[in-house]
Amino acid sequence: MAEYFLHHFDASPFAEKARLMLGFKRLAWASVEIPMILPKPDLTALTGGYRKTPVLQIGADVYCDTRLIALELERRHPEPTFFPGGHRGLAQALAAWSDRAFFEPGAGLAMGTNRQGIPKAVIDDRKAFFNFMDFDRLEADLGHLEVQLKVQARLLDEQLADGRAFLLGAAPSLADIHGYFPLWMTRANVAAADSLLAPFRHLPAWEARVRALGHGERRTASAAEAHAAARAATAARAHGVDPADAAGLAAGERVTVTPDDYGRVPVSGTLVTLDLGEVALRREDPVVGTVVVHFPRMGYRVERAG
Repeated sequence: MAEYFLHHFDASPFAEKARLMLGFKRLAWASVEIPMILPKPDLTALTGGYRKTPVLQIGADVYCDTRLIALELERRHPEPTFFPGGHRGLAQALAAWSDRAFFEPGAGLAMGTNRQGIPKAVIDDRKAFFNFMDFDRLEADLGHLEVQLKVQARLLDEQLADGRAFLLGAAPSLADIHGYFPLWMTRANVAAADSLLAPFRHLPAWEARVRALGHGERRTASAAEAHAAARAATAARAHGVDPADAAGLAAGERVTVTPDDYGRVPVSGTLVTLDLGEVALRREDPVVGTVVVHFPRMGYRVERAG
């Protein structure tokens, strides 16, 4: 079986989601450290310019976005399942909530409360990346951001109030990872986080249970090693293009795929898969050879290349 390479950096909250997914599935994986800010030439060779973190590489298949990473891990390793009790749709739907309504105020608090200590290069990079954040009034918005974070944290606390161990019942699920990562980010980056979250008395024990899922078996790898693995592999068979898809595209067309929220850098390539679950492009690169870059359909704009 091809090795799993996670391209990430340790402080990334979305990478923490992926690390917990790997731990949930009890998998061994190789950690490839990427820069926090642009440029990221070693990663760009694999993805074609996708800006977000993390990226999971399995041979010559490159999976972008934790929503799709979760589904690919579930397909390859159905037990233990991310979806106990038949909650597959609900657990996935919660990603849209946690990735935006919960993550965004937490990210704003992390940037706003630490702005004076953040290097200018990082601020400039995030200004171009986080289009949901008004950097001109971050400090003035801290009260609003705190309230919005606490509104979301209260939802988790209410869900846990009946004494259940995890959000959907007795067993952990993907929903727990979605709910956990904004709190992980906040506690790691906001000095007043513990007092801010103190009213939600059910959260700490639940957070400890989610944290105990661990990160699986991690080893350190270089970008050169990951690139060599891509060159030596052949991508998995494509799923094909749904002829009834509203985009009106056909397999073999040149297309671009762009996130519809932030980090809107288009990736171009030859369309090999398009359905309601996934869009995938074949790309050629002199460093990694032929790779297929996979994205979830949810949250991504697919267009014919101009």
